[in-house]
Amino acid sequence: MGGYVALLRGINVGGHRKLPMAALRELASGLGLRDVSTYVASGNLVFASDESASALEKKLEQAIAERFGFDVDVIVRAAKQWAAYRAGNPMRQESEEQPNRVMLTIGKRAATEGDVEALRTKASPNERVERAGDAIWIWFGDGAGRSKIATGPSSKEVWTTRNWRTVEALGEMLPA
Repeated sequence: MGGYVALLRGINVGGHRKLPMAALRELASGLGLRDVSTYVASGNLVFASDESASALEKKLEQAIAERFGFDVDVIVRAAKQWAAYRAGNPMRQESEEQPNRVMLTIGKRAATEGDVEALRTKASPNERVERAGDAIWIWFGDGAGRSKIATGPSSKEVWTTRNWRTVEALGEMLPA
């Protein structure tokens, strides 16, 4: 049995696509996932399962659509992958000083150097974009709300972003 992090994209934003975390925990438990917990209301789910990450993505997406009546993209990462994100953060100093301005961006596919270059062309002088493994890290020196960088390399693909504080909290919550 392994621990997993599931990130739900685009829920509970601006009053749209409401998905209460208590209902998400209930749904996940009903699917046979164990040690289920959530972190804040933006779609962060931690659990244990014997299934593969790709099977879990499909299972959660289908169950959410059936129960709540709207589609939600779900990205699932195993505990080992999540530990690699935490260990591989290329923006350690910024993460310590302003953890809410350092963002981890992951997608349904692995990030490439081309993705990073595309984001760098949009970056301001007070922003930095790096790739580490399959993830993209972004430093929003002036805050993400003022940035011209989208939250992912392509709006036609599934990407989601979490700040460093959330990355750390989810890592601490993973089942042993």
